[in-house]
Amino acid sequence: MTDDVLLTVEEVAKRLSVHVETVRRWIRSGELQAVDLGGPAGYRVAKSELDRFIRDRLTPRRED
Repeated sequence: MTDDVLLTVEEVAKRLSVHVETVRRWIRSGELQAVDLGGPAGYRVAKSELDRFIRDRLTPRRED
C-alpha cells in the first residue's frame, strides 16, 4: 500500500453509488479491506483495494 491514496467510507460510497452503510457492511464482512483509524476517524480504504474489489465483481463478457 505504499503511496496509495486512502479513501473515506463516504468517498467509496459515492464512487460506487451505494449507501455508506453498504460500504461498512462490506468492510465488516471482510469483502472490502480497510484500515480502522478508530474513533470518529473511522475506516479508510486504499484506492488499490477499491480497484481490486471492483475487478473481482466484473461480470463476464457475453460472447455473441
